[in-house]
Amino acid sequence: MEAWPTSHLLELPPNGVQEIRKLYNFDSPDRIKQAVDVLEDWLKKQDHILKKDFSRGYLEKTIISCKGSVEKAKRRIDRLCTYKTLLPQFFLKTNWRTECKEVLDIALIAVLPKVTKDYYRVSVIKFHDKAMMEKHCLQYFQYNFILIEYVKAHDYVNGFIMILDFEEINILDMVTAINPVVLQQFMSILIEGFGARLKAIYVLTQSKLVDLFINITKKFLSEKISKRVNVIKTIEELYTTIPKEILPEEYGGQERSYKQISADWIEELSTKQHQDYIKMMYEACTDETLRRPDQFNDDLMGIPGSFRNMIVD
Repeated sequence: MEAWPTSHLLELPPNGVQEIRKLYNFDSPDRIKQAVDVLEDWLKKQDHILKKDFSRGYLEKTIISCKGSVEKAKRRIDRLCTYKTLLPQFFLKTNWRTECKEVLDIALIAVLPKVTKDYYRVSVIKFHDKAMMEKHCLQYFQYNFILIEYVKAHDYVNGFIMILDFEEINILDMVTAINPVVLQQFMSILIEGFGARLKAIYVLTQSKLVDLFINITKKFLSEKISKRVNVIKTIEELYTTIPKEILPEEYGGQERSYKQISADWIEELSTKQHQDYIKMMYEACTDETLRRPDQFNDDLMGIPGSFRNMIVD
């Protein structure tokens, strides 16, 4: 199989790739190679998908995110390319440091270096006590997609665990700033497009107003994923599921400071190399005039309409 780029920011245990493949019955290199071959051949025949030269590593990781299903991987690639066509406002930013400076003052993301024993990657999103406005909602989501494209290219994991640290913020102000339509579209792109498999979402706060945020978010999630959203009042509640050696020192862990980790990410995602990669991937769109009528599924794609009926799973 084609090797994919690695990153000094993302560690994976020895044989991690092989162990994750085995989870989805790819016990030999030949089996995963055959699956990627099928997906690659299918892609070449899709006139409406403008990008044909996705790396084989990218295609493999798409299959893995679909639990080994090539058919689901086909739909996922089609969805993501379609989202980039129909919702281009999410795919405008390419430089974290310069274009996302305002939102960086509001929230910092630290994708942690080590994975859990079952190969899940943990991210800490720390929100600061800054005034949040509606425009920051879209900017924050744009900021996320710059990161997600990098992780998709460089990482190989079984899924993700998110820690949302709301300790410093006024949750009512944040909820007021959220545009529900934009949030729904973001969640659809994140899960149905990029294929982010969320094992758990932990919301760290002692505020009773957190239910406002949870209720808004759950409207756009399946029942299965909604059950994975957990409110915790202390970071100690995480220690039974996330080892301390993974967590940053501010959270009682043994890893470097989340501020240092986040600063490293800002540096990495602002390089010209990554900006060029982002520009290329954001051009992976569709030409809907070339889509065959039998391929169009407005329920699957959330179109036409404004995603009102789309629930992501």
